[in-house]
Amino acid sequence: MAEEYSPSPPPLTPPLTEEERLFWLRLLRSRRVGVSTFFRLMAEHGSAEAALTALPDVAQKAGVSGYEPFSRAAAEAELEAGRKAGAALLAFGEPAYPPRLAEIPDPPPLLWAIGDPKLAQRPTVALVGARNASSLGTRMARKVAATLGASGAVTVSGLARGIDTAVHAASLGSGTIAVLAGGVDVVYPQENAVLAQEIGEKGLLLSEAPLHLRPQARHFPARNRLISGLASAVVVIEAAAKSGSLITARAALDQGREVFAVPGHPFDARAAGCNTLIRDGALLVRGTRDIEDALAAQPQPANAAACKAPAQLQQATGAPEDRAKMIDASDTTRAVSPPSSPAMPSPRSLRDTADLHRRILDRLGPSPLAEDQLIRDLSLSASTVTPAILALELDGKVHRAAGGLISRTS
Repeated sequence: MAEEYSPSPPPLTPPLTEEERLFWLRLLRSRRVGVSTFFRLMAEHGSAEAALTALPDVAQKAGVSGYEPFSRAAAEAELEAGRKAGAALLAFGEPAYPPRLAEIPDPPPLLWAIGDPKLAQRPTVALVGARNASSLGTRMARKVAATLGASGAVTVSGLARGIDTAVHAASLGSGTIAVLAGGVDVVYPQENAVLAQEIGEKGLLLSEAPLHLRPQARHFPARNRLISGLASAVVVIEAAAKSGSLITARAALDQGREVFAVPGHPFDARAAGCNTLIRDGALLVRGTRDIEDALAAQPQPANAAACKAPAQLQQATGAPEDRAKMIDASDTTRAVSPPSSPAMPSPRSLRDTADLHRRILDRLGPSPLAEDQLIRDLSLSASTVTPAILALELDGKVHRAAGGLISRTS
């Protein structure tokens, strides 16, 4: 195929003026434009301003009539709200943009930040776990966070109850990053309002969501990919068999991060997820030395300013009928709800599962494909492929249509 030999486009140029930053925000907030579509439009049109001009025509070809991009007035209102909240808008490709986050397959083009963005340049470890954490789990979270902080690492978590709260509180003095599912100016749960204020003053609050957005359940899995994306490693301290922490662990594997888990008693439901992760190949945490050794062996990320757009989004689609499909019905700020079955039910190792997910997604595109045909193309058994397709469907990465047809959503 000729397109396989097409030269890669130049690195995505971040907005250099406030006007360009406004165009970026308008494009990203436009209806049915998610992260994937944003980068595709930028690759095809060269700038956010040009992409906004073309957007109604692209939408028309996709069968969406009367389409209007996000208004200038609404974008200016969000920027003004950010200034009033003391938040900075970080754009993909800028030096202040978190370098590890720039490496993931679906990095947010824009991030709202309150606090010190330089913390994301340092060695980082994500610590996540149960909201209804046990006393032992909370003590473990505080101990690991404090020890990692003393060694120079920055902790990353989600400001939720339980393990997240313990992690942030224990590492306020050494550096902690809280990733929010709603607007960076919206604290959830409200009981962590004082902690959030302290993190904004001493650490870093981050969110890809619009200002003032109150988080809903569907926002949290998308937030979890940012927690793992910011970190060099993810440590799961307590997690039930069906929990958001396992979504974070799976995202970490997809992003090439190391996953650790703290073992627990088999009779404790809060340990079921961690024990499953260890069974499937996660590294068992005996102490913080295990995590520190893994961090020391990892290379530091390149500066975000030198990063290109995500590889799978760099090549703009050429055919008109393909360009019409660039309008996404899904946005990565709209994530799927946590799975209703254990996140890692397969006896395959974590890395084998991540490799299989990548192979499936590489085979799929926006055009529907019969599931039977996909299984034949992969030369694997249906019992191996079908659970993986279901997991990707629950993650919102695969769409299933009538007649046994499936397609990639982003």
